[in-house]
Amino acid sequence: MSRFFSDRYASLVPYVPGEQPQDRRYLKLNTNESPFPPSPGVLAAVAEESGRLNLYSDPDARALRAKMAETYGVTPDRVILSNGSDEVLNFAFMAFSDEKRPLVFPDITYGFYPVFAELNRIPYTEIPVKEDLSVDPADYCGKEKKTVVIANPNAPTGRVLPLPAIETVVSANPDGVVIVDEAYIDFGGESAIPLTDKYDNLLVVGTFSKSRSMAGARLGFGIGCPDLIRDLNTVRNSVNPYNVNRMTLAAGVAALDDAAYYRANCETIIQNREKAAAELTALGFNVIPSKANFLFAKHPAIGGKQLYLTLKERGILIRHFDKPRIRDYNRITVGTKEQMETLVSSIKQILNEQGGQK
Repeated sequence: MSRFFSDRYASLVPYVPGEQPQDRRYLKLNTNESPFPPSPGVLAAVAEESGRLNLYSDPDARALRAKMAETYGVTPDRVILSNGSDEVLNFAFMAFSDEKRPLVFPDITYGFYPVFAELNRIPYTEIPVKEDLSVDPADYCGKEKKTVVIANPNAPTGRVLPLPAIETVVSANPDGVVIVDEAYIDFGGESAIPLTDKYDNLLVVGTFSKSRSMAGARLGFGIGCPDLIRDLNTVRNSVNPYNVNRMTLAAGVAALDDAAYYRANCETIIQNREKAAAELTALGFNVIPSKANFLFAKHPAIGGKQLYLTLKERGILIRHFDKPRIRDYNRITVGTKEQMETLVSSIKQILNEQGGQK
């Protein structure tokens, strides 16, 4: 670091994203991207809007917020849009957390939560997940004031809490905001968005990156009561009022219009996930039940890092996390039928070479 770098950030450990190699062609099953391109309507909207890049985007994102409201059964004043869901998560941490309301989230979850907490100097507690890597709602129902963050489905495990469990946490924390990160909800979970009608302390965060094939466009959102959204907009307008570009706003409207395309792709991913989970289980893997667009699995005959490195040598990328409780596991993005067949075939070969096939 330079001699000018502020002491405030000297100890910050940045988030490490999945590999995005440029030097060779890989089968990428490591960053939970959709294997499908954006819908034809999205591509057309982006092309049309590209001719207006001399103009700023609408800082209030009125057209897309209206379409979001129509899609999710809320009013536009209950929607905020962001440059990826990471941005609205950061805004929420800034707006609703401090020494009086510290953050609480699982120890095995999305790696950006502790980074945002450290960046904003917010105290936080990581609560251990259970032995089966599931989140226990009771752990978040104490009477102390706090801001709770739960990814549902959780990442990197893919485990999901049923909606009544989410409501239990929200109702048990009336004096703190509960943030439910639903980046993967479209692959089998039940959204908590309807609960925002009932609770003024619930913020549901979502993204267009996964199910709507728009990871490169960077479009996220938050849905909550109007007062929460006003608070978030106060932060947003103090940081970057033009936070979502023109092409992305147009793409978001088109993506919501192309509902049939989105539903078909989600159904395909779910089918491919269940088939791959069954095949990996048959090979001797312990596969965590997933409601996301990825699988989290380990094998008794080969370590997680070894499998990751061996697959990488063969041109397949998966995600390994070198954390004590999960270092035997790997996270595998669910791709197309052909991609998953290639993965399973390669793993079979590796296990045969290891003498570890079931």
